[in-house]
Amino acid sequence: MAHVKAIKTIGNGGGQAAAGVRDVLGGATGFDVTTKADYTAINAAIGRLVASVPEETTMDVYNAFNKVVPKTVPEFMMSRVEAKDAKAAYEAFLEFKDVVKAHPITPAAVPAAASVPEAKLSLIAGAAGKLSAASYPFIKDVDWTSEIFTKPLPGASARDVLKAVERTISMGVSMDGKLLKEAGEAHHAAIGSINAKGVTSAVDYENVNAALGKLIASVPKEQVVDVFKAWGKLAGPTIPSYQFSGVNAGDAVAAYSAFWEFKDVVAR
Repeated sequence: MAHVKAIKTIGNGGGQAAAGVRDVLGGATGFDVTTKADYTAINAAIGRLVASVPEETTMDVYNAFNKVVPKTVPEFMMSRVEAKDAKAAYEAFLEFKDVVKAHPITPAAVPAAASVPEAKLSLIAGAAGKLSAASYPFIKDVDWTSEIFTKPLPGASARDVLKAVERTISMGVSMDGKLLKEAGEAHHAAIGSINAKGVTSAVDYENVNAALGKLIASVPKEQVVDVFKAWGKLAGPTIPSYQFSGVNAGDAVAAYSAFWEFKDVVAR
């Protein structure tokens, strides 16, 4: 919720335009920062989150990202800002890190049961099996190693993308805690079985579809539609057409048809 609120106040921060954010998120002009109050709230929220997990888990994340970020990146980012401001921020961050480390938080237990009745969850899992079987050939057709998946959406500004992100996070806030945890675990397993072509195993693909279907069934329909429309607006007709041109048309149509059937089961 802290991130949702902060996104809504971007442009009211009164600070210097964030050139680095403009470059990374698509070159929007006049892109400003959030308010200091909302920025503070986000830092506090993240600090508490990190304090609620074991230190080794935090270090695993830090080391994983550190390994894939070229050593030239920090120097480049430093060159884009006032050096004294960057150094002051870094020193303050290290102090904050020490406070977080010194005050671990015991997280609240995840509910033993989901808010969605078990009978409905079983129906969604069954439908996910049908969807996965029908769409897995299409999944294998896609070139997941293409650089298109690492590029910003064409023609979309940072503000446009953030609006869609805000709606997505809002939906996440409404999701069932137990199902959210299970979906995270399903994705974790699926990433572990990804092959050289970027495709996960059929079993893990089905588990991810089932987990997502259950998650979406736990939030109000209007939130799901808001997220769909927000991202659909950014994609426009160009991206789907381009993606369709690079795969087997029969596999794509079969996957699309199966997805709509799955959507109907989740909606019910």
